[in-house]
Amino acid sequence: MVINRPALRTVLFDLDGTLVDTAPDIAAALNRVLIEQGQPALAYERIRPVVSHGSTALIELAFGIAATDPAFIPLRDRFLNLYRDNLASASDLFLGMAEVLATIEARGMRWGVVTNKPAWLTEPLLEQLGLSARCACIISGDTIEQRKPHPAPMLLACERSGCEPGHCVYIGDAQRDVQAGKNAGMQTLVALFGYLAEDDTPETWGADALLENPAAVLAWLDQNAD
Repeated sequence: MVINRPALRTVLFDLDGTLVDTAPDIAAALNRVLIEQGQPALAYERIRPVVSHGSTALIELAFGIAATDPAFIPLRDRFLNLYRDNLASASDLFLGMAEVLATIEARGMRWGVVTNKPAWLTEPLLEQLGLSARCACIISGDTIEQRKPHPAPMLLACERSGCEPGHCVYIGDAQRDVQAGKNAGMQTLVALFGYLAEDDTPETWGADALLENPAAVLAWLDQNAD
């Protein structure tokens, strides 16, 4: 049975761990806070799988304290300030992603970003990477009250990019990304090259496809072209 899907017009990306490899700069900032506190730095391999889960999860990983601990907010603020000052020192598009974006644009399609990262970090990062002017939309974690997995940020991205949800595909590296896209009525893809942990089970998330590398984005788009 052939399933007729609406023609794709817009590709939406999660930011950290999908579009941009931000883990090196995030890990460097987190380890600097640890060292300032007289604690040993963590191995990069321990930090990387947690990056997509945000600053709260990273501070919990590094210091073993809950968000209710009085020391938590000062540590998180210090981490975020250090990271803000070094947003793009080592961060860049994942290898092959530049070709993905160029191909999307060459086909007359649009692309945008929907992330839970706050705008005061998202927008400068995209600007420093030379991507801001190319985005059809940039939806950050504080653009509206709701955050992924709520569908509202996804629907706002559709509105700002001038595209119905059925004509969009969302690519992310976390279960909440798939949930958000599906809740909004989009097709969804999982970036297996992103920041997945060993115990993640992306094959159970209900995405339309799993992507081993950025080049697989183009292969999937080719197979699903109108």
